Amino acid sequence: MSTRDDEIADFSRQLIEVDGVVKTVYVAGSGPAVVVMPEMPGISPDVLRLARWVQDAGFTVYVPSLFGIDGAYPTADGGSEVVRRACVSAEFRAFAGGGTSPVTVWLRGLARQAHAECGGPGVGAIGLCFTGNFALTMALEPEVIAPVVNHPSLPLDDPAGLELSDEDARAIRDRVDRDGLSVLAYRFDNDRWCTGQRFAAYRALLGDAFDGRVLPGGCAKTDPPPFFREVVETPHSVVTAHLVDEDGHPTVEARDEILGYLTNRLLPAD
Repeated sequence: MSTRDDEIADFSRQLIEVDGVVKTVYVAGSGPAVVVMPEMPGISPDVLRLARWVQDAGFTVYVPSLFGIDGAYPTADGGSEVVRRACVSAEFRAFAGGGTSPVTVWLRGLARQAHAECGGPGVGAIGLCFTGNFALTMALEPEVIAPVVNHPSLPLDDPAGLELSDEDARAIRDRVDRDGLSVLAYRFDNDRWCTGQRFAAYRALLGDAFDGRVLPGGCAKTDPPPFFREVVETPHSVVTAHLVDEDGHPTVEARDEILGYLTNRLLPAD
């Protein structure tokens, strides 16, 4: 990894405990809470840029540190080592057959605490890459009412897998039926880590509640950080590493759609 490229000075660095487990969480803003989870291999400046956009839209953002070096652009070698460690960590279920990642229990507790602190109708959750599906799993918590699933990459060895236990999948389907939960999701059409098979599996589970949007890979940023060029090797991170920050660009439109989705669900109309 490189040294820290973003000092994250505009966030409050908090140590938050859930069920005896303490993690670092970066918090900023005001308004209803939105948990912005890092993409592999960490809280990069691109992830922080997204969090700041969410903050500017009228929310309190919570960015939990789950892996990697906070604030660093990932190098190819350093990022690969973070992936290797995460794949053998007891907190994550990176491969098919593992069921739901245990870290999502901690993230659900974070959502409960964030809602208690911030109020509003509920909490938003944005998952990215390795954490993409965690936004959906967090919806097992009734406080989470706006999950955004971005290019979910787990399980790594099953393109049609959802990184969910059967029991949790049924519980999420029950929330859809009972509460009218909807799920917004994004991927690039030629992403080899998040394929059409995975989105089809979401659709099979969630039906019309799954709003899966697919962007052409040809519009992805062509010069992302080294980890994405040399390890990911495919258009992948729609609103972070592969976003092209130009007005009217499809990735910026996706970002604005996400902000609109959060606004519609979390900010009361005047």
